Amino acid sequence: MYADDETIRKILTRTGDTWAVVGLSNNTSRAAYGVAALLQRYGKRIVPVHPKAETVHGERGYASLADVPFGVDVVDVFVNGDLAGRVADEAVAKGAAAVWFQLGVIDEEAYGRTRAAGLDMVMDRCPAIELPLLA
Repeated sequence: MYADDETIRKILTRTGDTWAVVGLSNNTSRAAYGVAALLQRYGKRIVPVHPKAETVHGERGYASLADVPFGVDVVDVFVNGDLAGRVADEAVAKGAAAVWFQLGVIDEEAYGRTRAAGLDMVMDRCPAIELPLLA
């Protein structure tokens, strides 16, 4: 409902390989930890974004998206729906090409704003589920 198969394929295969993973920490029980590892296995560079700014999976972390000193292609959002809209707006300001809201993260107004700004967006889906389906 919030992304067609072509948009998903585009983000996963053609948009770029630097993914800021917002909400990623060293908490191995959180979904973000496992999804980030899978993204790496598929050749993506992950950039942990979390207030703790921890190094995760060998990649230096940053406290906020604005603190990342280089461009990111996709912003993968693992925060709750109440905070996700702000992250989508930060992704637009950062110059990202796409925003991906994880399963259960839904903000229809943020979806509209992000699409209106010209970014591709997926909402309520998981790249760890979608990537293996591309083969």
